[in-house]
Amino acid sequence: MNNQRLVILLLLVAYIFSPSLFNWILDPQGAWYRPYIVWVGVILVAFVMQIRRKNHQDFD
Repeated sequence: MNNQRLVILLLLVAYIFSPSLFNWILDPQGAWYRPYIVWVGVILVAFVMQIRRKNHQDFD
């Protein structure tokens, strides 16, 4: 149940901030590496969640 709340919260935050994030990424005056910052963040979050899940399963 705890994971469902987290997913719902993340989806809500993504829905609220997606227009601002897309405008920030696609800004022609912005730096070329902006999309890569977002993808590195997504990869890091997935990595941390996977480690936490693996550690949690080891204790069960």
